[in-house]
Amino acid sequence: MASLAARRAKDSTVKAISIGFAVFAIFILGWILWTLLSRGLPALGPHVFTNITMPPGQNGGLLNAIVGSLIQVGIAMLIGTPIGIMAGTFLAENGKTTKIGAAARFVNDILLSAPSILVGLFIYGLLVVPLGGFSGWAGAIALAILVIPVVVRTTEDMLNLVPVGLREAAFALGAPQWKVVMFVTWRAARAGIVTGILLAIARAAGETAPLLFTSLGNNAWSVDLTKPMASLPIAIYQYAGSPFDDWVALAWAGALLITVGVLLLNVLSRLFLAKTH
Repeated sequence: MASLAARRAKDSTVKAISIGFAVFAIFILGWILWTLLSRGLPALGPHVFTNITMPPGQNGGLLNAIVGSLIQVGIAMLIGTPIGIMAGTFLAENGKTTKIGAAARFVNDILLSAPSILVGLFIYGLLVVPLGGFSGWAGAIALAILVIPVVVRTTEDMLNLVPVGLREAAFALGAPQWKVVMFVTWRAARAGIVTGILLAIARAAGETAPLLFTSLGNNAWSVDLTKPMASLPIAIYQYAGSPFDDWVALAWAGALLITVGVLLLNVLSRLFLAKTH
């Protein structure tokens, strides 16, 4: 009886500690969200979405930064999504026991955990220096490299959850492997794959360090991918430490926009993932 009472006491203690840390984490998250809302909402206005960056005191906005972020993240997804899906499919279908699969999985794990600034430095040396200047293309490619490992990992994990019986049934009907992948396993795992894509968008949208070494930022209106291009993370980085109140307010507005966007993407990913259960 004493032993049972001791185990119950330990169980209750661990549960209390776990609940306490969970409540603390929720409190910190709520504090951050409240700070963003209290500082960002008053700064939001039509000028944020209709005006480009202007000198202090001229009611400037974030239109160029918003458009620049959408362009660079969109191109990054167009580059990184098909590569990530195909690589993840290979690892799940043919790379489980091969040396190439093990090497690809190892490299993908490194990319997942590597600091994003290293990717920025890599693209800086690969594209910015040889081409003689910063550009939107360099920023988009840097973000694509960050997108790929997220999509690869999610695609592989979701395809591994597809029952083997589905594949065997399709093969028994005489379907070649490419048809089995496209019309059976991809369809069965599509919700999870879409979840990975949404999470990759959320990661790319909030990255600042890679863009500092690649697209640099641009206070003027520009959609030319061969020139420096504005983005929300860089605008926040530049304005947050500014001595001008209107620029600091724009930084809070930009931070709120990114937070709300990432939050919506995470909610959508949860909804898509729920369809797999």
